[in-house]
Order: sequence, then C-alpha cells, then structure tokens
Amino acid sequence: MSEIITPALVSLDEPLGTDKRAVIDALAARVAATGRASDGAALAADVWKREQTDETGLPGGIAIPHAKSPAVREATLAFARLTPGVDFGAPDGPADLVFLIAAPDTAAEEHLAVLSRLARAFMRDDFTAGLRAATSPDDVVALVQAAVSDEPTAAAAAAGAAAPGAAAADGAPAVATNLVVDGRPARIVAVTACATGIAHTFMAADALTAAGQKAGVDLVVEPQGSSGYKALPQSVIDDADAVIFAVDVDVRDQQRFAGKPVVRVPVKKGIEQPEQLIDEAVAAVGDPLAPRVSGNADTAAAARAEGGGSGVGGAVKRSLLTGVSYMIPFVAGGGLLIALGFLLGGYEIAFNADDVLGSATLGNLGDTSLLVYLGAVLFKIGSLSFGFLVPALAGYIAYGLADRPGIAPGFVAGAVASFMGAGFLGGIVGGLLAGLAAWWLNSLDVPRWLRGLMPVVIIPLLGSIFASGLLLMVLGGPIAWLTQALNDWLSGLTGAGVIILGIILGLMMCFDLGGPVNKVAYAFATGNLAAGIAGDERYLQIMAAVMGAGMVPPLAMALASTVIDRKLFTEPERENGKAAWLLGAAFITEGAIPFAAADVFRVIPAMMAGGAVTGALSMAFGVTSKAPHGGVFVFFAIDNFWLWLVAIAAGTVVAAFAVVALKRFAHRRPAETVTSGAEGVPSAVATA
Repeated sequence: MSEIITPALVSLDEPLGTDKRAVIDALAARVAATGRASDGAALAADVWKREQTDETGLPGGIAIPHAKSPAVREATLAFARLTPGVDFGAPDGPADLVFLIAAPDTAAEEHLAVLSRLARAFMRDDFTAGLRAATSPDDVVALVQAAVSDEPTAAAAAAGAAAPGAAAADGAPAVATNLVVDGRPARIVAVTACATGIAHTFMAADALTAAGQKAGVDLVVEPQGSSGYKALPQSVIDDADAVIFAVDVDVRDQQRFAGKPVVRVPVKKGIEQPEQLIDEAVAAVGDPLAPRVSGNADTAAAARAEGGGSGVGGAVKRSLLTGVSYMIPFVAGGGLLIALGFLLGGYEIAFNADDVLGSATLGNLGDTSLLVYLGAVLFKIGSLSFGFLVPALAGYIAYGLADRPGIAPGFVAGAVASFMGAGFLGGIVGGLLAGLAAWWLNSLDVPRWLRGLMPVVIIPLLGSIFASGLLLMVLGGPIAWLTQALNDWLSGLTGAGVIILGIILGLMMCFDLGGPVNKVAYAFATGNLAAGIAGDERYLQIMAAVMGAGMVPPLAMALASTVIDRKLFTEPERENGKAAWLLGAAFITEGAIPFAAADVFRVIPAMMAGGAVTGALSMAFGVTSKAPHGGVFVFFAIDNFWLWLVAIAAGTVVAAFAVVALKRFAHRRPAETVTSGAEGVPSAVATA
C-alpha cells in the first residue's frame, strides 16, 4: 500500500502544459514510465473521457482527474504542483495541486480503500498546505503515505482532537433559526456516490459532515464507494427530517429512505456547496410540495417492525421492491408504445406487424399506408420492450440482493423463466435464487489474485449455473404449472367471481399507496398484459381495474381536502390536495402519501374502500386497458372509457366521504388531555 506513489510520480513546479489535457497526458505518461500502466496514451484517454463527463476541479486549487482503466496494472497516484495553475473547471479558479488517480478496472477493495482515504485528505487544510510547502518529491510521498495509512498521522490526530476541545470551550455550535425543526437542530442523513466511487464520493461526504458540524445540525453521511459501503442504521434514517442525495449514480437500497423529503444533486455539489444543500434540505422539511424519496414510509416501517428491516427477510422484501421499480419503465414505455401502435395501425396490427415491417420501408411503403406502417413500428418496439419484462424483474431483484454482481445471473434466470413459460412468478423465483447465489459468492474470502475476477467472471458464471440450472431442471416446470393454473382459474371466473377479483385488486392497490402490496397487484396486471394484448381480454380488464383503483387515493384526497371539507385539513394538506388532482389523473398513487403519513389509520381504510368499489365496477363493466400506465391521458387505449371514468368517480366519492367521516367521528380516547392554543384542540399525540 505504501508504494501507491513514488518520487518518480511527483512533479514539483515543472511546466507540464497550459491546459488540463496536457497535464493529464504528462501525468499519465509518468505512470506508464514507471511500469504501472501498459499504455500511457490509453490511460490518458480514459481519464480525459471521465473529465469530459464531469470536470474534476475542486475549490481550493485542487484537481483530481481520475479513472478506472484496463491499461492500469496497479493502483497509482501521480502528483503535480503547477506554477501557474491550470483550469480544471473549479468555481474558484485554476488548480495548482493536481492528483491523477489511476485504478485498474478490476481494482481490489483494499486499493480502492486507500484511494478513498486520499480523497478524504484533500479536505484537510493541513494536507494541502503541506503539499504546497513541500521542497522535494520525497516530502510529497511522505505526506501521501501518511494520508493513506490505516493510522492517522500525529498532526491529523491532533487536529481532530483540537476541534472537539474548541467546541467544548465555546459550547455547542449556534444553530441558525432556519436549521431548527420542532425546537431542536435538524436531523439530516445524506448519501454520496460518484461514477467511479473513489474520490468525489468521499470528499463530498467529508464536506457535508464538516458543514453539518459547523451549522450545528445533526448530519450523518453514508458514502457509497467502489470499496463497498456501510449502511446507516435504519433508526438513524427513520429519525431524520430530510435526506440529501449527492450522487451521480443510483442510490443503493433507496427504499430505506422512502417518504423522506429529499434534495438530489450531482456529487460535486456536495463538495462545492455543502452549506447550501443543508439549507435546502431543512427548507424541504416544511414544504408540502418538496420532492420525496419514492415509496411508502409507513409500509417500510411496518415491514421493519415485523422483522423485515434487516436480515434475510428484510433483504428479500427490499429486493422485490427494487425489481418491480426497475421493471416498471419497460412495462410503461413498452405498453404505451403498443397502445400508440394500436391507435395508428388498428388493433389488427398485433397480428400483422411483422409482415408489415418485412414488406414495407419508410421509403417504399407499397400497398401499406403510412399510418399502418408507423403503427407497426411502434407496436414492434413496444412488444420487444415487453420481452425484457421478466428478465428485468429477475435481474434487478438479484441486484437488490447482491448489488452489481447479481445483475447478469438475474437477467439470465429471468430469460430462462420466460423460455419455460413460468412468467413473472418464475422471474421472482429466479431473481431471488440468482441474487442469493451472487451474494454468497461475493462474501467468500478468496485469494487476492482471484478477487478481481469474482464480479466479472466467477459470480456471473456460477450464479447463472445455479439459478438458471435449478429453474431448467427442477423449479421451472412446477412454476409454469402454477402459472397455467392461475390462468385457468381466471378463465373460469364469471359474474360474481370477476367482481370479487376486482375488489381484491382494488384493496391491494390502495393498501400501501405504492408499497409492496400495491406493487404485487400492479406486477400481476403488467406481467400478464402481453397475453391480454395478444387477445385474452381478461388480462386487459385486470389492467384497467388496477389502474383505475390506483388513481382513487390521490383523487379522493384531493376531493376531500379541496372541496368537501377543507377545515378538516391543514394548509399544507390543502396545497397537496390541489396537486393531487393531476397526480391521480395520471395514475400516480403516491400522491396520497403525504395525507396517509399524517393520518394513516383514517386515510388508508377509506382509500381501500374506494379502491374496492372502483375495482369491482371496472371489472363488472368489462373495461379493458391496453396501456399499463398514464391514467386518463391514455384514453385511446381504454375501451369503455366513459364507464371506466364512472367506476373511478364512484370509488373517489366513496373514499373521499369515508375519510371525511372518519376524521370527523373516529377518534381514539386520549390517554391524557393535551391542549394546543386557546381553543384547546387535542394535539396529534393524544388522538389517533
């Protein structure tokens, strides 16, 4: 680890060029000259590609061009102190301290951890001052070795000890009025992550932590780097008032933060503007229109209370939500494309799209009309998108369990499930098997020489053999039989049976407003939509019932809070109600979450009653939908559209009047009288 930098990789006050490309080329050439890279030009190209994506200049005259590259043989640092500085895109001007960070594309975790410690050192004034005062390359090497060592330097330890002492002498930092929530310092959790997970991730974490200490707020950061990450305790997340996501990539296991007000920015803003992000996060706490992390906080909390927050059970639940959430874009995009194909080419396009595309082109339509041709194009793109439905579901379930190593075996297992006719049930089983296998393989303590091959060769190979082999040889047949039995049961439903199915689906869609139960009902509908489009109208009826019931909660809360009885709702809730009209019309069930979060025991039962009415009426009316999403805006894909609106309106009215009645008359007897203000209104802690 101590050889990550040598004097030969240090340049002090030498002319390396007048622009950042020249500096990058010169430092990459030094790396290659020491034998640490096979090709300096290839390394420079990879670093430059990363630089063009997002400039690496940072406040304080620092730049950290970096990349993972197959040309790199071992993790390496090259350093240049420039006179004069060169512009790397920092907001405060040119950089005079430049570190080129070169990591192999299969870098071992210990190398990435070393580079991460260096990134944290950039945020220390004593480290950068030492680099500027260095008189020889050996001085720089000594500073860097001390920064990346497992034990902090004496200077760093002294600096770390001095800060608490000063705080104790002066008392706790004064907290600005705008950073106080309910009379106490705001509680904020943050996640930082960049594309490479080496430098910006940890610098942003340290910048936010320092800004939080300075502001006097309670701020805890979870850096999600390439060397792994330690998840924040769920209790800390639950107690937080708001979330900051300073990320350039997806937040891992985002469902943990469901329902929290969120500020989402690129990771560099976490480095450059941490104070501003804290201000925005605290302001979001009191803003009913502020963005929130998608998902249902109440459902997540209930799952954790039942033991689902940790352990295998919790991981499985979270992975299922992950799989469904990543599957939805394939379903929504593909379904809408198919619906547009029907609009332009007629419903018979489902049976002759291949013939149309095989005989006609845009420049030579022949006997085919332009509208039919365009309809065939849209239908074909949509149906191909639908082909990814089960593989995407399985792949991202595995990703939710094992992170990136699970994706390949998960997708393969999903493809096998489709091949065997096991449908979305097979995709769920295959994704869980692949994810658990990948997670176990990734947890093995393998020799260092093998570690780099694990995520790119060993885990995809063995995980695919295990999960897909089990599906092909053992589990696929029974699951396919179960799927067929479910289809046969649906085909036998008539009369009251169809209405009961609609009631069940309506209850599920409104039970947790976008949570796991809602997702199960939605996945059932969308997972069979392709069969519906192929001619089985039962599944089109299920899709219409599910979408209609999912529209009820936001529409009902909008009706109750803005029309029926405004006085029962707070001013923020009335503002939310105005927005909920549009959210409900577009089938965004989560539009009712702010209302449920404030009064779950009255809102949820009322919404379930309305959803059951809509689901039952939609099935009774025989409404069909060829679109999986969009609400009233995909009217062209819904047969019996006006009857569908009647079903939605009936459920909305039932739910709205039910929630108003429950708010007026359903009270728990307070354990003790707690008054608020002159009117003596019982507070929220004393009533349901």
